[in-house]
Amino acid sequence: MLNAKHAIDHWKARGLDISPILAVPQNPYNQTPYHSIQQDHGLSGALDNELIVDCKNALENSQPVTIEYSINNTNRAVGTMLGYQVTKRFGEVGLPYATISIRFTGSAGQSFGAFIPKGIELRLEGDSNDYLGKGLSGGRIILHPDNRAKFVAHENVIAGNVIGYGATSGEIFIAGIVGERFCVRNSGATAVVEGLGDHGCEYMTGGRVVVLGATGRNFAAGMSGGIAYVYDDVDDTSTNFESRVNTELVDLVALDESDLVWLEQIIRRHHELTNSVRAGDVLANWQVAKTMMRKVLPRDYARVIGEIEKAKLEKAKLVKVKVTANG
Repeated sequence: MLNAKHAIDHWKARGLDISPILAVPQNPYNQTPYHSIQQDHGLSGALDNELIVDCKNALENSQPVTIEYSINNTNRAVGTMLGYQVTKRFGEVGLPYATISIRFTGSAGQSFGAFIPKGIELRLEGDSNDYLGKGLSGGRIILHPDNRAKFVAHENVIAGNVIGYGATSGEIFIAGIVGERFCVRNSGATAVVEGLGDHGCEYMTGGRVVVLGATGRNFAAGMSGGIAYVYDDVDDTSTNFESRVNTELVDLVALDESDLVWLEQIIRRHHELTNSVRAGDVLANWQVAKTMMRKVLPRDYARVIGEIEKAKLEKAKLVKVKVTANG
């Protein structure tokens, strides 16, 4: 049904030269137009090679290891190769929490702590580029400013965009503000941060996020699971949180007692791990602060939770009936 000649003769084709597209590239190293030689990705020079050597006792004997390193922004995906070694040896179970504890100082490159499994704890005193905690798989990442810093952490950006992308489990504690698309596609990790840019919790399907500060626009867009808690300080007119939530799939709902208990515990933990001034202020004024917490809950997720609770209640009633009958 195609008229090729008509297309060739079309006036728009006149003078069109597509020979550069059809030309066979001249590759001095390889004369084939497909992959046939190995590439050097520079992994031999990765910082993780040193980490793996220093963590030998943990990898071979499951013994706790604590080490310190400096880091700069050319060190990318730090911890990922080390995490592979943990998973290779211990599988999905990993190691006990913080068996491997590494403290970094400096500015981390992209994908700091990407995919790290349970058993690895990375603490970064400084700042980070994008994708911190990408694909986090059970590990723990702690980020706070250099102890010598004079600025107020919760008023300054400390890390880049797309942090916690696709995380499945584990914890992220950040004392400071981060960029856009925080915890996009998070499906199981717990993350605490003190402010973020646009599109926070986008497409999130699980886990819990706590924001102790302002959010950008389009918060919770496409969020179908998990829970987000945002500290909405009414004295800060720039927050205006409700207008920044994308309510297509979520609702702002009241917090129950279990929410408040969990929130106080996780904020206290954030304070202990990062020495956060913001968390300290919230805890010191908790009776008032807890009234400013907003809970973002996806509608379908709420329905599923309701069905689970209903099933548990019915099961409990059935057990009670059986016990009574047997008694």
